[in-house]
Amino acid sequence: MSKIQTIMTADDYGQQLVTFARQTADTLVKQGLTRSQIRNIFTEVRKIEALWNTDSKKARRRLEMLKPKLEYQTARAKAVRHLADVLSEAIDQIQGEDAEAFERFVELFEAILAYHRVLSPRR
Repeated sequence: MSKIQTIMTADDYGQQLVTFARQTADTLVKQGLTRSQIRNIFTEVRKIEALWNTDSKKARRRLEMLKPKLEYQTARAKAVRHLADVLSEAIDQIQGEDAEAFERFVELFEAILAYHRVLSPRR
């Protein structure tokens, strides 16, 4: 079982999520991912989250469409690659319209974003 799969399915207390998020953010900072690059992706996730509460079927489709958007961002900036890989694998762990799995996905991304902010040099 991969770390992301464990985080998405069996990490009841969030301890592994927090550790993994910090490691991921550290890698992203070292690879030069900027705050604006990560925020642009996070903004889309927040829009999907808002839609999930009203139309989970449309939100699920939009979440799946995030994967090609991540690939596009990676083509424009190689520093996005690791984040794209992590988020795409997490999206793959969400079965159908499973609200709990989607919430874990959002928690994972929020934790990565928070640690990225803390670990990034001030610019």
